[in-house]
Amino acid sequence: MLGTKTKISQIESVILTVSDQDAAIEFYTGVLGFEKRSDTPYGNGSRWVEVAPAGVETAIALVPPMEGQTPSREGTTVALASDDIDADHELLLSKGVDADPEVVRMGDPVPPMFSFRDPDGNHFWIVGNN
Repeated sequence: MLGTKTKISQIESVILTVSDQDAAIEFYTGVLGFEKRSDTPYGNGSRWVEVAPAGVETAIALVPPMEGQTPSREGTTVALASDDIDADHELLLSKGVDADPEVVRMGDPVPPMFSFRDPDGNHFWIVGNN
């Protein structure tokens, strides 16, 4: 009989479709301060690009949409953890990021959080680590 659990051991990457990989790289590295982990050409002029916060295993892959598709704005949300949610919120707003105007505070056990959108409308939550 098969086991009741998969052998999945970690999240390898989160794949987001973007309209312009270079602009997405600039947003994730220049605004969010992520590292560019890879920028590898493949196929007929395509690139596999991964970015991530320093020291974090799971990366975000920034890929162009497949033929006939457009960047996805629905159905994908990535949650990121923050050691100082108020500072991160203020920083993103100061950089002109499309972020919620306030940090949501529902009280225990729900951590403080806010959402933001990248230039392609991909949705993210930043959740406080407190």
